[in-house]
Amino acid sequence: MIKKLLLVFMLCIISHSMQAQENKLQSPEEFLGYPIGDKFTYHHRVLGYFQYIAENSENVKLEEYGTSYEGRPLMVAYVGTEENLKRLEEISRNNLERAGVVEGDAPEEGPAIGWLSYNVHGNEAVSTEAAMRVLYTLAGGENEEAQEWLENTLIIIDPVLNPDGRERYVNWYNQVGNLTPNPNPDALEHHEPWPGGRPNHYLFDLNRDWAWQTQKESQLRMALYNQWLPHIHADFHEQGIESPYYFAPAAEPFHDYVTDWQREFQTTIGLNTTKYFDEEGWLYFTRERFDLFYPSYGDTYPTFNGAIGMTIEQGGSGRAGLAVRTAEGDTLTLKERIQHHYITSLSTIESTSENAEEVVEKFEEFFEETSENPPGIYKTYLVSQQNDADKLQALRNFLDLHQIEYQQATGKDTYKGWNYQETQISKFRTNPGDWIIPASQAKGLLLQVLFEPESKLSDSVTYDITAWAVPYMMDLQAYATTEEIEGTPVPDSPDYELNLPTEQPYAYLLEWNSLEDVKFLSRLLKAGIKVRFAEEPFVTGNKECGRGTLIITRRGNEGLGERFDYIVREAAREWERPLQATGTGFVTEGKDFGSGSVHYLEKPQVAVLAGEGVSSLAFGEVWHYFEQQIGYPLTVIETSNAEEVDWSNYDVLIAPDGNYSEVLDKEMLEKLNSWVREGGRLILMQNAIAAVAESKSFNINEKEKQDSEEENPEDRLREYENRERESISSYNPGSIYRVSLDPSHPLAFGYEDDYFSLKTDAEAYQYLEEGWNVGTIRSQEDLVSGFVGYKAKEALGETLVFGVEEKGRGEVIYMTDNPLFRAFWQGGKLLFSNAVFLVGQE
Repeated sequence: MIKKLLLVFMLCIISHSMQAQENKLQSPEEFLGYPIGDKFTYHHRVLGYFQYIAENSENVKLEEYGTSYEGRPLMVAYVGTEENLKRLEEISRNNLERAGVVEGDAPEEGPAIGWLSYNVHGNEAVSTEAAMRVLYTLAGGENEEAQEWLENTLIIIDPVLNPDGRERYVNWYNQVGNLTPNPNPDALEHHEPWPGGRPNHYLFDLNRDWAWQTQKESQLRMALYNQWLPHIHADFHEQGIESPYYFAPAAEPFHDYVTDWQREFQTTIGLNTTKYFDEEGWLYFTRERFDLFYPSYGDTYPTFNGAIGMTIEQGGSGRAGLAVRTAEGDTLTLKERIQHHYITSLSTIESTSENAEEVVEKFEEFFEETSENPPGIYKTYLVSQQNDADKLQALRNFLDLHQIEYQQATGKDTYKGWNYQETQISKFRTNPGDWIIPASQAKGLLLQVLFEPESKLSDSVTYDITAWAVPYMMDLQAYATTEEIEGTPVPDSPDYELNLPTEQPYAYLLEWNSLEDVKFLSRLLKAGIKVRFAEEPFVTGNKECGRGTLIITRRGNEGLGERFDYIVREAAREWERPLQATGTGFVTEGKDFGSGSVHYLEKPQVAVLAGEGVSSLAFGEVWHYFEQQIGYPLTVIETSNAEEVDWSNYDVLIAPDGNYSEVLDKEMLEKLNSWVREGGRLILMQNAIAAVAESKSFNINEKEKQDSEEENPEDRLREYENRERESISSYNPGSIYRVSLDPSHPLAFGYEDDYFSLKTDAEAYQYLEEGWNVGTIRSQEDLVSGFVGYKAKEALGETLVFGVEEKGRGEVIYMTDNPLFRAFWQGGKLLFSNAVFLVGQE
């Protein structure tokens, strides 16, 4: 009997133990089958673990918010109490009401919302490994303290912001890494091949795309982010292997509009983290290098949207692999790096929970203060309705992305304010229909950051570009005034209607003003439509047409029959182009369509260089422009194969920014020179110009450095601690210049006399002695906005920005500035399009 009782008792224990084991969540190690840090985890397995946790924990809910360019899922995990997870939509709505983005009276209480972003740079892969441990700790129920945090805090975890870049890195590393990690920094596993895993599919840096949202991943993520507007945002990164760990508070310069509370709470979180790092004896630094100024980072954009935004950096990046020896002789391991990010993640959540009530309260105060008393001097921004319709639509789309409200003027009144086009204070007059964008609104602080003509730098040593004002970026006629202007709602854009006669016209006309017109042209050329363009302005009937106007004649397209009209009209409908039809080739003023000033536009075969020597980011901008923006075929040619290419198969070759010293050797330069003379168009961008500047075959020269006035011996007595600040005298991190254009040259068709260029370096070139100086900086005073060191400013006066050298039957097009910079500088895209499609077609 006793034996039977013992047997029943043992069976009960075993059964209870097995049930407990079944209810226990698996750790990342148990689920994956290897210790975290022993290898890099593939993206699908990371998501598999997140899905497993969500299916087995009442504290986690997953949401897929889209897919990357390469089709990989983008996903966030909501981590909170079971009660809060059941009312996510309500919590989100309440928080937007609290911010004033949507109407309503939010309850005073609500959970603090923290958002943790991991792996925005693909080869900074450690943070995703840490994210799995963070999720397990919060969801597992074994850490009582973590469970207490969730009582007043909702955490959103995005484990992989850039899955395409991460997989590029992880696939490479897992292929080349040794069975036993080799810490020798010379080993192959510490040297990624071009282009590296840092950027996304199109080789864009997603951490610089938060405000501009040019990339699919950014657009999808920010749509979700703006549904939540979290109170805390931590962005996890890696830096060089020799750098200790970095966390908040951030470095100067802080943007002027960062509030005292945001500064203070950064320090609160940072001090909480130091407690854990000090206990372990881990090295770290704060208040250096990573500032809060440029608005398109994962720390600044959230900050300008009311959050406590923070960058967190672990030493390592793609160079570190699983283990690497540092200069001090220590070995930095992946496991150590994971542990650091894990602890910082939990410390951030802990600080948020301990101060949850104040965090929510200060978040609400941020938006109340912005709505009632925005910090900047300009209270209203006015955008003229006379701007090109495409530019206004682009502005509407941009404002809608950021939940920025806008109105329209109803009367004619006179005000005084900053005239963006004239770059000075002047009087201006409103007209009914002009756009009014008031600073007194929930997103008013963000509006002011994005629109202010000149951002005040508290420290000239900054991490990124220092100028970005949207009216310059979009080339808008706009004004900023200290006065408040009232308006009425802007009506929705009317449905597009193509108003053309039903009969078959002599020709179709489209003025050449925007990237939308380039998309239309691309569609026609791919369909085999023959297109012409006007070199000079003309008038037909009562219609004035500018230089570059596309003329699509029936003559030359007869072989298409009725399909000709169908293709042209359908392309116009697709891109909503204001196509005009004319029944004659005779013009009222100017040159008739059969004139020699109306040129046939031959469909160009375009190639671009990629690979070693080429900036991966600059190449990505060109690649994205053709594939995603205008939909035109592009052949990518690797630099290592350039000498084997038969260049006669191509009409246009683009050399993006890069270091071509080993790519364009003497033999290759001569080959390209001959190709240009035979009719090729070579587009050299930024530092690609340096490769030909010293060649006698090309007519461009760097501007000689001017000798300063007689040197004062005292100038040599410099202080060592100021060495970094002194070095920036020749530095231009990113500023806006007024560029004088020759609008009669095809490179500048669609522009007027000026163009606002984002200049991101201090390279200075002389005016072309033999060629066309299409875009030039006439003097030092052409600096419009941003920081430029005094030596760089002197050098950039009287220099070439855009030029064309004619060689035989071809052209070399020099672009010392990049009009495609990060795909957000909208004003320059037509200029680049001109280089590809119009120059050389005369």
